[in-house]
Amino acid sequence: MSVRVRFAPSPTGFLHIGGLRTALYNYLYARHHGGTFVLRIEDTDQTRYVEGAEEDIIRSLEWAGMTIDEGPNNPGESGPYRQSERKEMYHEYAKQLIDSGMAYYAFDTTEEIDEMRERLKKSGNPSPKYDTITRQSMKNSLTLPKDEVEKRLANGNEYVVRLKVPRRETVKFEDEIRGIVSFDTAGLDDQVLLKSDGMPTYHLANVVDDHTMGITHVIRGEEWLSSAPKHILLYNAFGWEAPTMAHLPLIMSPSGGKLSKRKAESEGIPVNTKDYIKGNYEPEALINFLAYLGWSPGDDSEIHTMDELCELFTLDRVSKGGAVFNHKKLMWYNEHYIRETSVEELLPRVKGLAEEAGFDTKSDEYLRTVVELLHERVSKVDEFVSMGSFFFEYSTDYDEGALKKWKEDSPALVAAYKAKLESLNEDDFVAANLKSALEETVAENEVGFGKVMMPARIATTGQGFGPDLFPALELLGKEEVINRIDLALEKLS
Repeated sequence: MSVRVRFAPSPTGFLHIGGLRTALYNYLYARHHGGTFVLRIEDTDQTRYVEGAEEDIIRSLEWAGMTIDEGPNNPGESGPYRQSERKEMYHEYAKQLIDSGMAYYAFDTTEEIDEMRERLKKSGNPSPKYDTITRQSMKNSLTLPKDEVEKRLANGNEYVVRLKVPRRETVKFEDEIRGIVSFDTAGLDDQVLLKSDGMPTYHLANVVDDHTMGITHVIRGEEWLSSAPKHILLYNAFGWEAPTMAHLPLIMSPSGGKLSKRKAESEGIPVNTKDYIKGNYEPEALINFLAYLGWSPGDDSEIHTMDELCELFTLDRVSKGGAVFNHKKLMWYNEHYIRETSVEELLPRVKGLAEEAGFDTKSDEYLRTVVELLHERVSKVDEFVSMGSFFFEYSTDYDEGALKKWKEDSPALVAAYKAKLESLNEDDFVAANLKSALEETVAENEVGFGKVMMPARIATTGQGFGPDLFPALELLGKEEVINRIDLALEKLS
C-alpha cells in the first residue's frame, strides 16, 4: 500500500511552531516511503475562522521546504481539500450510521441537557455525560416513537446526530510511538457527529476525510490521543479499517509544561512560523532543529539536509516523552547555516535588509567586505545590518553596556591612538598598521591592550562588540575614523 499522510490544520490562527513540526514529521515519513503528503484545511468551525490563516499555513510550509503533493491549491482525486466544501458528504455518512443503528438523532435543548447534568450531580455523579445510560431519559430517536421522530424532522426541529457508544467495551489500538493504547467506553459520551447548524464535528469529519482520502497513517500531536478511541469507534461503526496512528510528544517550555503561546512569549520564543520568517531565521536551521525536537537518528549526528532527514526518518525513533524547546540550540543551528552560506549568496539578502532599514550600502564591493568581516560573528542574517550598522551610518547613541568600559583615562588613550592614525597616509591606513599603532599606544602608556582597544572600538563603532576592529577601520577609511574619534571625544570626555 502506498503511504498517504495528511497535515490537517484548522485556519483558526497562524501556523504554530508545534504545527510546523507535525507537518514536518508527516512530510518526512511520506518522503521516506515514497508516499504522498496531503494538506487538508479543517475549517468546520467557521466562528473561529481567521482571515489569512490558510494562506499563512501554505506559505509557511513552502518557506520550510515542504512540497504539498495534494491540497487546496493543487488538488488531486481526493478533493475537495477544505472541509467546508465537503458538507454534503458528512451528511451522507451520518445518515448511513443512523440507518445502521450506530448513531441517532437527539432533539434535546441545551437547557434540557444542563438540567440532566445538574440532576445527576445532585444524585452523586460528579461528571455526568450524555451516554449509554442517560440517553434513555432524553429526547432522541432511541426513546421517541418513530412517527414522532419523523414529525420533528419534517417540521425542521433542531437536532444533533450522536454516535451510539457501546456501554462496556475496551477500545484498543496500537500506536506506532506509544505501543498498545486502550480505553474503556464507560468513560466516553455519545459524541456529537453533526451539530445543530448542520456542520460536522471534528470527529466525524476527521474520520470520513481520512477514509475517503485514503490516508494510511495519521501522525498528529499527543493532544489528540484522547480523541483516538472515539475515532476507532467510528471506524468500527462504519466497518472501515482504521489507519495506523502515531501520536507525537508535546513540545515543552524550558520552564516546564507545554509550550503555550503565553509561555513562549514570556521566554522570548517566537510562537508562530511567520515570526521565524519575519525574524529572518534560516528555514534549513528551523527544520533541522524541529526534526530533532522529539526524534533522533540514533547516532551523534546533528546536521542534516531535508533530503537526508527524509532518508533517515522513522517513527520508531520518535520519543514518547516531551521535548524541551531550546532556543539556544536553534540559534546554534542558525549560525551553522549562516556559516555554510557563501558571501555571494548572502549579499543580495543583506543588501535588501540594509536598504529596508534605510542604509546606503555604498558599493557592492564595500558591502561584500562588510559581510566577510561579520560572517563568522552573526547568528541571523539580519544581524549583518544590526551589528554592522556602523559601517553604513555613525551614531552617537553609544551602546550603554559598552560605555561602562569607557573609563576616566579613556579619552587620553584614544586621543593618543588618534595621533598615531593621523600620522599615517591614506595608502598606509591598513589593518596591520592600525594594529601596530594601537600596540605602540599600549606600550607607551604602559596599560593593558584592552584599555585602548575597547574605548577605540566604542569611539569608532559605538559598540562594545563586533568584527575584528582593524580591518573594520581600514574599510571605514582614515577620514571617517578620525572624524568619529573627534566626535566621540567631544561627546564622551
